[in-house]
Amino acid sequence: MVINAVSFVAKSGTGKTTLLEKVITELKGRGHRIGVVKHDAHRFDIDYPGKDSHRLTAAGADTMLIVSPEKLALIKQHAEAPSIEELVATYFTDVDLILTEGFKKSGLPKIEVHRRERSTTLLCRGEQHDPSLLAVASNEPLELDVPVFDINNPGQVADFLEKHFIHGTD
Repeated sequence: MVINAVSFVAKSGTGKTTLLEKVITELKGRGHRIGVVKHDAHRFDIDYPGKDSHRLTAAGADTMLIVSPEKLALIKQHAEAPSIEELVATYFTDVDLILTEGFKKSGLPKIEVHRRERSTTLLCRGEQHDPSLLAVASNEPLELDVPVFDINNPGQVADFLEKHFIHGTD
């Protein structure tokens, strides 16, 4: 199965979410359907005590779906997190591109976000040489074996994603 997905990776506090917001806005403005998967290494709750959905989940529902005219939310209990491949195959068949935040240990193609104030080293081109690194978005010039984009120019990143993932040209 071909996964049309790219993972944005970086050390915490580097600006992954900020860059992703801007890239998503840019791609949406170009007419593309975009899916996003956010990896959270910690526990999170989107369902709160006192809400009917929480009561039903607490009662033992293994899958809880909340639906309104504009959106839906799925709460699914599982023993371990599904793989990114399973998530994509199950939930993202209706998009042009999936952007993920995190998943730095996955085999997904990666764009590393780098900010010199945060770190002098890269995750994918430091002690480790991650062959899945496609590009870096940085606020300083870097000499690398992959393209380096200006972190403050999300259009450059969007152009790269369109060329390599949406339109499929090199």
